Amino acid sequence: MNVLESVRMSWRAITGHRLRSVLTVLGVVIGVGSVITFVTLGASLQAAIVGDVATSSPDIAATVGPAGGPEGGPGSAESIPVFTEHDIEQLQGIEGVDAVIPTGQVGIAGLEYRDDRIRWPAVTATTAASFDEDEFADGGPFTAGANETVLNPAAARMFERNVSAGDEITVEFAENDSRTLTVAGVLNESTGFAAVGGGGGTPAIYVPTDPFYTTTAESPATGERQRAYPQLTIRAASYEQVGAVEGPARDYLRNESDASQLKPASYEVSLTTNDALVEQIQGILSTFTNFITGIAVISLLVGAIGIANMMLVSVTERTREIGIMKAVGATRRDVVQLFLVESIILGVIGSVLGTVVGLAGGYAAAELIDLPVSFAPEWFAIAIAVGVGVGIVSGIYPAWDAARTDPIDALRHE
Repeated sequence: MNVLESVRMSWRAITGHRLRSVLTVLGVVIGVGSVITFVTLGASLQAAIVGDVATSSPDIAATVGPAGGPEGGPGSAESIPVFTEHDIEQLQGIEGVDAVIPTGQVGIAGLEYRDDRIRWPAVTATTAASFDEDEFADGGPFTAGANETVLNPAAARMFERNVSAGDEITVEFAENDSRTLTVAGVLNESTGFAAVGGGGGTPAIYVPTDPFYTTTAESPATGERQRAYPQLTIRAASYEQVGAVEGPARDYLRNESDASQLKPASYEVSLTTNDALVEQIQGILSTFTNFITGIAVISLLVGAIGIANMMLVSVTERTREIGIMKAVGATRRDVVQLFLVESIILGVIGSVLGTVVGLAGGYAAAELIDLPVSFAPEWFAIAIAVGVGVGIVSGIYPAWDAARTDPIDALRHE
């Protein structure tokens, strides 16, 4: 029996029991559709997050944290002030370094704007080099040594009335130590710069290190007390020079710097580039997507069981037909081929429809939660392959069961 004849007979058997065939295919549609939906959501989420982070940034973040642990970050529990002014000067002397930007936290008691007072734990001290002019929706960077501040959009909106450049806010640093700061600028919504970690919807308030940052440590290199920071951002002159800067900066910070001597013995200096951060985020998102997709794959197992069940019922119903086929010369191979083709057709139909449903579901879900829609084309081919695979696996036993049917007993079957 040729394959085309098997397809014709299988299609006749499928259309002869439309409702049962539809219900069987529905199991595969749900399984494949669930997988495609979650894969599409995962790809869209990854595109949204990585798209915000993955810029050709020339910045290298230097932090201190436990050896073998995750990279430290600004304001993290593991960050301790060990990078001195001496370290900053030495790093600025490395060829290809455009700027070295310190970052530290300054504890405060609260903020006040036009009689609207809120409690707030800390502001971020940094330098004007943290900001570019095009990152501001209003105003510009603060001036070193001035009583000025920069706010991100969330901070500008956290009072009863929005704060604008040129307004004044009162910062209560300690009891009987309040200072009035002029808002030099408000950042735009899209700003997410590595130097001070200012992206996102969390309110952030920035002040100049001079005169507000007062944490000091004795420099082992000079013997003088200097400002010491928990994080530095080493900015290369261009993105192409990041690799050339990273090596010498790491060697200095780990072997010769004040930080290497001031840090606890169990801690180490870590340098993180933007590319490394993107890889970490992609790894986390891929793990999450694979986990959710693995759960959805269970639906495919249910679909496979549905096909196997239908094929077993079909073998029972067509016992007499099988006997007639064998009586007129059909071989076991012909019978196996007939039932395998039928199960494969069901699997392919289910996987194709499931792919369409999954794409529609993924698109709708991404639009609903306001994510940029991103598809994973390789999964379309995988879905078709899975449909064929489900059909083969589900049809093997019923086909074998049909092939070993005794033709004489089959012809007696009513």
